[in-house]
Amino acid sequence: MRDFWIACGYHLLDHNASGGLVVTDEFLKAYFVRPELVPPEDACAVERRLHRELLADPRREVAAEEVAAIGDADARENWQYVLAFRKLLLREPTLEAAYLALVRSGSINLPPLFVNHLVHVILRNALEGCEDPFVLRAAELFYRPQRIVPHECSLLLGDEEVIGGPSPTPVLSLMSMLGATTAEVDVLSEGNADSYWRRSDQFDLALDLTGGTRGPAALADAMARWIFHLLGIDVVIEPLTALRDGKLTWYVGLDAEATRMGDRLWHGETLDHRTASRVLALFRLTIPDTGLVVDAVGREPIYLILAMTSDQLVRMKPQNLLAGLPIRHLETAT
Repeated sequence: MRDFWIACGYHLLDHNASGGLVVTDEFLKAYFVRPELVPPEDACAVERRLHRELLADPRREVAAEEVAAIGDADARENWQYVLAFRKLLLREPTLEAAYLALVRSGSINLPPLFVNHLVHVILRNALEGCEDPFVLRAAELFYRPQRIVPHECSLLLGDEEVIGGPSPTPVLSLMSMLGATTAEVDVLSEGNADSYWRRSDQFDLALDLTGGTRGPAALADAMARWIFHLLGIDVVIEPLTALRDGKLTWYVGLDAEATRMGDRLWHGETLDHRTASRVLALFRLTIPDTGLVVDAVGREPIYLILAMTSDQLVRMKPQNLLAGLPIRHLETAT
């Protein structure tokens, strides 16, 4: 079986009997050795001691007063965030449960870097055994911002950190730790798909999301696996080239832009051409077990919308696939 996404730390984690990811000391230590947390030469004694003791015992209790005593304001903030993240991971039985608790809390107060890494490693677990590089590349949209790559009439997505942009978004990866920010980008194709396995941590393959290509179908597959892994629900997701006469009984915006567009359509508004042109992909989701679906939806399809911002950036929000579906048990989730 081929390996991929080594940098996410998947191999530092354990599994429980149900296949969920269980946090380990080694996984926690990987955070404490990040450059943001390694004390510089001029760090105060409190910060140095905290770092040293957490490397020895990554689960040790840390009082708020101890963090407050750190002299450097940036260091204090970094430690506050990483310890809040550690608290979340240690409170729940699995990383999957931690992510669901975060999503269902209605308030994500962690920086995107932490949330994206959590998605990254959970996806790695959900996709274990997947042998399709197109599905794996499409799944990168879940945790890494993408930018439209101009190329004739094709809709190509390239990794924002790799191809650059006005304000590259920080990500938690081996690349960012090594300071790698540029690379030559190829378009994933049948001819070079096998190269994905050796370059999966480089994020230097663009994805063709043009309608009718393998890209939309691969993203549909990744989304279905994500939902099944975290909710245990079988769904069928089909890419669409257009929404013609579709009854918008329920929709899920896969990003903030798409959610705003869906809201406008829901209220009977018509999207102007410029706004509508930012829709990148449409999908139809059905749930075979209709007993799981709220009565207001019944057998009607659920539409998924993916869009880009006005500056051609795609920031997918995979939590919307979990919190936005009309599933009965999610109505009472805590």
